[in-house]
Amino acid sequence: MKIQTTASVALGVFTKPWRDLSIDELMKMVSELGLQGVEFPVRPGFQVEPDRAESGLLELTTIGQKYGVRVLSVAADPTEVLLASCAAAKIPVVRVMADLHSSGYLLSWKEFAARLDQWTRWAERFGVQIGVQPHHSNLIADSAELYTMLKDRDPRYVGAIWDAAHDAITGREPEVGLELVWSHLIMVNLKNAYYRRVSGPEADQSEWQRYFTTGPHGLASWPRIIAYLQERQYHGPICLTAEYTAKELVDPLVTRDVHYVKQLMAAVGIREEAFA
Repeated sequence: MKIQTTASVALGVFTKPWRDLSIDELMKMVSELGLQGVEFPVRPGFQVEPDRAESGLLELTTIGQKYGVRVLSVAADPTEVLLASCAAAKIPVVRVMADLHSSGYLLSWKEFAARLDQWTRWAERFGVQIGVQPHHSNLIADSAELYTMLKDRDPRYVGAIWDAAHDAITGREPEVGLELVWSHLIMVNLKNAYYRRVSGPEADQSEWQRYFTTGPHGLASWPRIIAYLQERQYHGPICLTAEYTAKELVDPLVTRDVHYVKQLMAAVGIREEAFA
């Protein structure tokens, strides 16, 4: 049976591990990895800091064009100035996560929802989406909580960034998680993790650690994820988050993951999107 080819998908990487590279070196590295995009952290200590977002993001996108690399999103505090700067640089998404504060889960949820209301007003004004990503130990930890937060919000301005590892370590099957957030899905994060016991049998109480690993070796099934995206004709970016517990091995590990996801995409007929 002939496999139907999905619309092309842009493959990107989160550039957090390479804060010491210049923007030119960074974009060249991403291009040489065979990727079409980046998610970029606009944070203190990185190549573009919040207080120079307007000029810095324009420089980032301009240098990216030179290497055929798009800025798919930024990870940043979504201030009014930042969203305006993203709009000027034609960066479509600002990624956020919701922290659980000492005030407790329910109050933290309400506080985050109020902030999201404000960000949505700016998103509508500037034409930039807010993307919310779950994260372990935080307020929104998996796709079910993300669905609850976003289900009544306008997906033109607020979207879901589904994360393979964080859904998997909560025990959720990828097809279920993706279905829950599908109406708002704007990006898929591919990373992987498992729980590793770090205490020996002599310990009075066992201790466990989340261990972030390569695509084939964690709780999230990347082949099932890619197959589901093909089945439902996904039309958004896929971001390799380059998050590994063995941080000193990030370069060879992310290279392996790029090859792995490209093989999975090719097997089901998903094509990579070239820079336009």
